[in-house]
Amino acid sequence: MGVKLLDTCIMVRKKCLSLLPINRTNMNRHGTLVVVDDNKNILTSLQYLLDSYFEQVVTLSSPVTLPTVLQQKRPDVVLLDMNFSSGLNTGNEGLYWLREIKRLRPQTQVVLFTAYADISLAVTGLKDGATDFIVKPWDNAKLVQTLLEALEKAQQGKPKQKPESTPIIYNKESEMYWGESEAIRPLKLTVERVSVTDANILITGENGTGKDMLAHEIHRLSNRSEGPFVSVDMGAITETLFESELFGHVKGSFTDAHADRTGRFEAADGGTLFLDEIANLPLHMQPKLLTAIQKRSYVKVGSNIPQPTNIRLICATNRNLNDMVRSGEFREDLLYRINTIHLHLPALRERKEDILPLAKRFLNLYNGQYGRQLQGISDEAAAKLQAHPWYGNIRELQHTIEKAVIMADGKELKPQHLELNVTAQPEASLQPVMPQEQEPKTLEDTEREAIKRAMDRYEGNMSQVASVLGISRQTLYSKLKRYGI
Repeated sequence: MGVKLLDTCIMVRKKCLSLLPINRTNMNRHGTLVVVDDNKNILTSLQYLLDSYFEQVVTLSSPVTLPTVLQQKRPDVVLLDMNFSSGLNTGNEGLYWLREIKRLRPQTQVVLFTAYADISLAVTGLKDGATDFIVKPWDNAKLVQTLLEALEKAQQGKPKQKPESTPIIYNKESEMYWGESEAIRPLKLTVERVSVTDANILITGENGTGKDMLAHEIHRLSNRSEGPFVSVDMGAITETLFESELFGHVKGSFTDAHADRTGRFEAADGGTLFLDEIANLPLHMQPKLLTAIQKRSYVKVGSNIPQPTNIRLICATNRNLNDMVRSGEFREDLLYRINTIHLHLPALRERKEDILPLAKRFLNLYNGQYGRQLQGISDEAAAKLQAHPWYGNIRELQHTIEKAVIMADGKELKPQHLELNVTAQPEASLQPVMPQEQEPKTLEDTEREAIKRAMDRYEGNMSQVASVLGISRQTLYSKLKRYGI
């Protein structure tokens, strides 16, 4: 059988060359194809047939090594058999490995290889992300054409890859400003390393440090950069609409559900789902999110059919989730799931070398936006910017420079143009009382004392205290608990 099949392929391959719409006689081969089938005769025949069309053809008699091959070979197309276990023809193995391929390497196109009786399974596979399917016994010309179309689709959306040894260069499309401070450098190196993986990431940091921008940067550097980036503010979703917002619903599932709704998981398929302020998710809703992450599937409201999900999850918070776990406000198993990689953005006061470069970037930005021609920042204004504690971090700095550009006269920003809040030049009642020669031991000591003074001054009015310190009420509560105030 093997010899006959091989002879047939030799003859038919010649015929394929003339039947295909593109002249392949002197073609340049492109792309990598992986063929997975437990029949070694089929693998041999397909290797011989397809070698003229692909730069590299890799054959596997078992799918168990697929994850390794996906990482090492980075194939453009996988031709995947639907059944591998002897005597088992359910097709579930093929669907499982299809989902694994799309999870591990979304940009790889998958063509299913199935028996005629399993066409319904192949249709299910198309819904799960397969590009097309080929029915056994196959027509060689059609098989080649289908695989080449899948290759073309893979390479259309394929970002230009740099050699792995080449450092990542941040192109003009990036809005991220890293700076040169020692506090930010380790974070930058870590981001370069983990962005190209699909690992779940938790970003922590105070309000205004740029967690949303960092999430966008990770997506831009990832293999999913051509896919969607869907952002969800978990604090803005009401509990009654949580499932509908994240997972979608079907028509008629509840009052006012007049049409099917696409949830955020579905909208982010093939890309990145960013859950901002994840700590705001109520405890009783956390198991639903955990289940979706664990099973990599979700069920729409009003449906009982699981939908596979292919997303890269990034979460962010300004709260200490470990403290919330200890206090029973956040599930420990959910924290483990979202926290494969933990990235912490330092506060602006911890990266003082970056204050002036950031201020100049914002100056140029708002010069263009408001039609101004300010040429720089005076030494006095620069000193004032450097002395400010920036409890509102980069966001506060940006708003400060925007206002200054609007109000400034002359050719440069001066101290009188900088409308800084009271924490820039704190009143005596808000300052820690200590002899002049004594300096605070740490930034935490200074922060603790400033909060205590503000609490005393405003008699525990949380809104006023948070406002004068330039932080949110949630951040204030977190710091009060942290410092035992």
